[in-house]
Amino acid sequence: MKKRERNKFAGTVGFVLAAAGSAVGLGNIWRFPYLAAKDGGGLFLVVYIILALTFGFTLLTSELAIGRKTKLSPLKAYGEMKSGWNFLGILSSAIPFIIFMYYCVIGGWVVKYALMYILGNGDLTTADGYFGGFITSTWQPILFTVIFMVCCIVIVYRGVNKGIEASSKIIMPALLILVIGIAIFCLTIKGTAPDGSVRTGLEGFGVLVIPDFTGLTVGRFVTVVVDAMGQLFYSISVAMGIMVAYGSYVKDDANLVKSINQIELCDTVVAFLAGVMIIPAVYVFMGREGLAASGPSLMFVTLPRVFEEMGFAGHIVGALFFAMVFFAALTSAVSLMEAFTAGVLDHCHKMSRKKATVLCGIVTIVGAIVVCLGYNIFYFEVSFATVKNGQILDFLDYISNSFAMPILAICTCVLIGWVVGPKAIVEEVEKSGAKFGRRGLYIVMVKYVSPILLTFLLLNSMGLISL
Repeated sequence: MKKRERNKFAGTVGFVLAAAGSAVGLGNIWRFPYLAAKDGGGLFLVVYIILALTFGFTLLTSELAIGRKTKLSPLKAYGEMKSGWNFLGILSSAIPFIIFMYYCVIGGWVVKYALMYILGNGDLTTADGYFGGFITSTWQPILFTVIFMVCCIVIVYRGVNKGIEASSKIIMPALLILVIGIAIFCLTIKGTAPDGSVRTGLEGFGVLVIPDFTGLTVGRFVTVVVDAMGQLFYSISVAMGIMVAYGSYVKDDANLVKSINQIELCDTVVAFLAGVMIIPAVYVFMGREGLAASGPSLMFVTLPRVFEEMGFAGHIVGALFFAMVFFAALTSAVSLMEAFTAGVLDHCHKMSRKKATVLCGIVTIVGAIVVCLGYNIFYFEVSFATVKNGQILDFLDYISNSFAMPILAICTCVLIGWVVGPKAIVEEVEKSGAKFGRRGLYIVMVKYVSPILLTFLLLNSMGLISL
């Protein structure tokens, strides 16, 4: 069957910004700072950077090269690489579809809080039970989820160049400016912690960057490595079909090695700056106890209280912060939608992008509404593996993140490392004449190290082994 004529990123800058925008998401903002504070600050940072240059680099290279080599969506690319491996295409399309629905629900929460701060009502979000009352209400979460999803749909509807690439060139610079600005401000703050001690942002910065070896044992170090590996795996947008889709839009003469390095750098820098934004601010006003929060509780409960403690400046910082989070969530959500929409386009050759986008949009909006109602009408309790007393959102998050994604990544390593052979990826990376400086490292990682690390991560995520 003849392949559909494929859109291309107009330039390397647009591709890197789009891919980096996908990688820079909520995980960088609400999980990285928590893990860095928990796992010894600078110790965690060093481990994370080493893994980014080895483990993350391997997975990112594999998926981008598969996409560019096949010029197909995730749905078709794996079967193109090797006959009989189409099941990976189905899995790599199902994962972003599932994640997109609940990710947009969280995006709706971000929209709500951003509007509250922009309208000058940020102090209301600090009331006890405010966040819980909001997400368990019937209509508000649905309204803001739909608003967020419409933003995503419009961008994907406009296509690769006018939509994804054009929006990334605006959103990503704005996001980086906001991240840097807020981070610098948080380093200058001074306040009184609950115990009455006066603390500064620079002291909080020390918590992030100074290695803490107190009580370090082999077991604790293994925990640090697993935490860093898990954070990296879920934050660089691999095993979701995204990088395969984006890779399929990259021109053959683009320097893939340089682009991969830039994506790695951008993701790591933003994750670090998220730590600089959050850890000093929380430490100054709430002490080390406040650093124990992560996920939604950090973003929607702890941080609003920190902003309130800042006084008038906190209302401005809060508005800028949630605007930045909105941008980060939007670029990631757009990449998720593009991953499975591209599959529809490759499967239904006669369907236009506009029709495919509208169809996918309608289906996922319905799914997202069900997720919203999982906090009230459709609420149910689950208790299995690592999920305790969750809702529909928690269930979908577990299925996709703890089960499906590691399996997809393991199978991808097996496909490239042992079935097709690393040579296929190496040749694709070097197609433009670029020197693949980490070629030997890539081969060892994709054949041996990465599958082992991913299997360990899978077993740990499923609760089959404990640290």
